[in-house]
Parts: sequence; C-alpha cells; structure tokens
Amino acid sequence: FPGLADVSISEDIPVEGEITVPVGSRSPDEDYSTLDEPVRDTIMRDLKAVGKKFVHVMYPKKSSALLRDWDLWGPLVLCVSLALMLQGGSADSKDDGGPQFAEVFVIIWFGAVVITLNSKLLGGTISFFQSLCVLGYCVLPLTVAMLVCRLVLLAGSGTVSFIIRLIVVVAMFGWSTLASTAFLADSQPPNRKALVVYPIFLFYFVISWMILTFTPQ
Repeated sequence: FPGLADVSISEDIPVEGEITVPVGSRSPDEDYSTLDEPVRDTIMRDLKAVGKKFVHVMYPKKSSALLRDWDLWGPLVLCVSLALMLQGGSADSKDDGGPQFAEVFVIIWFGAVVITLNSKLLGGTISFFQSLCVLGYCVLPLTVAMLVCRLVLLAGSGTVSFIIRLIVVVAMFGWSTLASTAFLADSQPPNRKALVVYPIFLFYFVISWMILTFTPQ
C-alpha cells in the first residue's frame, strides 16, 4: 500500500501483554475473493463498470477511469452491435450481409490495433490494451448514429432522410473523435499529438462513411 514503506516502529515502544491469536477475530472480508462471490454479483459489478465507461464516453472529461480500469467487453458489444446493424446493406439481393459483418469487425479491431501501434511508436505512454479500450468505447456515439439512421430509413430514403442522417452521423463522428482524443492526447509527446490524432480521425471517418452510405435491402 502507498505510504506504508515510510512507516517505522520505534524500538522505545514497549510490547507487553500476552501474545495470542484470538479465534474468529479476523474479518471475513480479509479472506474474501472474487472467486467466492456469486455469479450474479460478478456480472452486476462488470455491467456497472461498463456502464460507467459509457457515461465517460458520452460526457468526455478529464478522468483516468477509462484508462485505469480497462476492459474489452464494452468494445466487443459495440463492435458486434454495429456490425449486426450494418449487415444486409448490400444492394445485391443475393448477398446475405455476411461480408458486411466481417468487414466492420475487421475494420474496428484492425484499425484500433494500427492506431495503438502508431501511438506506441510515436512515444505514447499508454498501454496497448488501454488504447484498444478507449478506441472501442468511443465507437458508442457512432453506434447510436447507426441506430438513429436505421430508424430514419424506416420512414423513407429521400432527400430529407439523407440530410437527417448526414447531420446525425457528422455530429456523432465529431463526438467519437473528440472523446477519444480527450483520453489519448495527454499520453503523447506535445510535438507529436497531431500525428496521433490524424489516424484516429481517419478511423472514425471510415466507420461514419459506412454508416452514412448504408442502404437496407
């Protein structure tokens, strides 16, 4: 624990009394492990942690929670959800939408890996999985944009529909980019931040373009 290394016990302090180990004096929490907790508690704790990270993405601010307690559950759920909503968008009726799912999945994860390696090569202090966590969670605004676009397309695919989808996608693209750079920019050398932000911009731009050009069968 921090600070315990500076604590010393003076030799002048008398040690008196009977030295015994009382039975039952230890707190149950001392021997408690997450392996002993019910499965329901474990799931609820993880869901709360994922939910807090979603809040941090939708309301970006100076916080290390997304970096300190990283996980890949949220990015995996967002990636699968976005890929499922994008599948079936080919104009070819014989296409079952499988390539779209694989395409989105590969673009998100491969793109996140490339951006992370670029960040590390430029001297970033963030770890590999922390960067993947941030980039994956910041796909949340674009996932919301995809959901809104699909609802708008149910009403029609005219000019008004395209304008609404364009506004939503552009807004969520900016949100994802700003949210990710808010967490990742401080981990880079000051003179190389632009070299890190540019690939992030391209990463979310490609996903946004796929969402905007989506047309259901």
